Amino acid sequence: MIKLSERLTTIAKEVKKGETMADIGTDHGFLPLFLWENRISPKVIMADISEGSLRKAKENCNKLYPDENFDLRLGSGIEVLQKDEVDCIVMAGMGGILMTEIMERDKAKAKSFNKFILQPRNNIGILRHWLYNNGFSIINEQLVREGKYICEVITAVPIEKAVIKSMEPERIEYQYPHSLIKFKGPLTREYLSTKLNIEKNILSGMESSDNISPNELRSQNYRIDYIKRLLEKL
Repeated sequence: MIKLSERLTTIAKEVKKGETMADIGTDHGFLPLFLWENRISPKVIMADISEGSLRKAKENCNKLYPDENFDLRLGSGIEVLQKDEVDCIVMAGMGGILMTEIMERDKAKAKSFNKFILQPRNNIGILRHWLYNNGFSIINEQLVREGKYICEVITAVPIEKAVIKSMEPERIEYQYPHSLIKFKGPLTREYLSTKLNIEKNILSGMESSDNISPNELRSQNYRIDYIKRLLEKL
C-alpha cells in the first residue's frame, strides 16, 4: 500500500471519489497510484516530459501492480491529453510560471477539464493572476508543511467569464490574497509571519543601501503593512 507525504495527501483529498485524473509531471507516479489503489479515481493518467521520470513511474507501477496496464504518456503538459479526457488535472512541484505556460498553450483544452489542483514551487502570485484573468475561479486554498517549508495548494475550476484583475501580476495582493484568511488553517499565521520577517529583512537591506529610491522604500513598507493587516484579521 502506498503511503503519501503530507503534501501529496492534501492534494489527493481534493480529488473526489469517482473523478478521473491526470498527473502532469508525475515523476514517481505515487499520487495517481494511490488514487487508483484506494478506488478514488477509476482512471488515472501519468504524464511527464522526462523519459527518466516516466520510466521511474512505470517501474513503480510494475513493482506494485505487475498485472495492471496503466496509462503512461511522454510529453509536455496537457498536450498529451484530449479535450475533456479526464475530470481533474494535477500539477504539483513545478514553478507557477510553468503552470501558466502549460495552460496558456491551449486555453480551450485547459477549460475543458472540470478542475485543476495546483501546488506551485514558486511564483504563486503570477499563477493566481493568470487564473483570475483567464476564466478560472479559485475555490480552495490550503497550506501544508513539507519539511521546513510551507506549501500552498490551489484548487481552481473554469468559469464562463474571467474576472479581470487590472493590477500587475507581481503585486503582493496576488502573493498573499485575502482568500488566505477566508480559507485559513492551522499554518496560516506561521506562514504569514515568516513572509513578514522576509519582507522586513528586505527593507533593512534597502535602508542600508545608497541606491534605493524613496518610491522603492514606500513600496516595500506597503508590502510589510499589507501582511500585518492580514495577520490582524486572523
